[in-house]
Amino acid sequence: MSLITSIQKYSIHDGDGIRTTVFFKGCLLKCLWCHNPETQCFKPQLLCDSERCAGCGSCAVVCPQNAVREEAGKMVTDRKLCTGCGTCVDSCNLNLREVAGKEYTVSELVKELRKDEMFYEESGGGVTLSGGEVMMADMDYVEELVKRLDRMGISVAIDTCGQAPYENFERLLPYTDTFLYDIKTMDNEIHKKYMGMGNEQILENLERISSKGARIYIRIPVIREVNGTKEDMEEIIRYLREKQIRVANINLLPYHNTGSGKYEKLGLTYGGTKLHAPSGEEMEQFVTLFKQSGFQNVKIGG
Repeated sequence: MSLITSIQKYSIHDGDGIRTTVFFKGCLLKCLWCHNPETQCFKPQLLCDSERCAGCGSCAVVCPQNAVREEAGKMVTDRKLCTGCGTCVDSCNLNLREVAGKEYTVSELVKELRKDEMFYEESGGGVTLSGGEVMMADMDYVEELVKRLDRMGISVAIDTCGQAPYENFERLLPYTDTFLYDIKTMDNEIHKKYMGMGNEQILENLERISSKGARIYIRIPVIREVNGTKEDMEEIIRYLREKQIRVANINLLPYHNTGSGKYEKLGLTYGGTKLHAPSGEEMEQFVTLFKQSGFQNVKIGG
């Protein structure tokens, strides 16, 4: 079994065609701007809209961990005590509580994914496994899932940050049509500062799957403070060319803070408040840089 936070249907930004994207729970990186903070932790987590809480106390009554208490007329959850069991969810009269992380068997998940088979066939789409970091999930589970999808003729894409053991990639290579692979910065110290870990394993895995013939879409979240200069992009270009990475597409993804509202619901603080997207003109200049270097399939956005 693996924990899934959501299944997003009719996605057009996670690979070719119309896709269904499965978000697995758990990731080793801690990117300051993460759009899916509920997928970082490997365990179930409670999300609670405390601002709208009426303070009725029904959640506190049923909590088996005694993790909920009243403060200033609202019910507050002690995150150190909360296990994400979800007992309080149904008791909330305003539906302000939910748990991120649901278990599916492989058969249950395949059944759900096959509901959109017609859209995959008509659009050249398929299933994208994302996260969090799917390459850090239970690999027996993930391998069985991609094998079944492959036998059914359903295209599989893996959306990955690359921070996982190479053996995990090796297991999925025969059944994966495309890897959507993040490069955030070539500077290892900046990578540690903004992602919480260095990029050594990420780059090594990229080079190895490329050498094995993987089809790769490079995805670059573009953030002015992290990698938003001409020199930063030239460094990425130089790396891709020198290592002869098999690049099918390059997606330049301007920074946005769409997921920032989730942090408070998780009892966390959003770390990306001082980050900014480059201007539209700067983004177009980055596209030109890549194209002038021989990368023709370059676009802004996913």
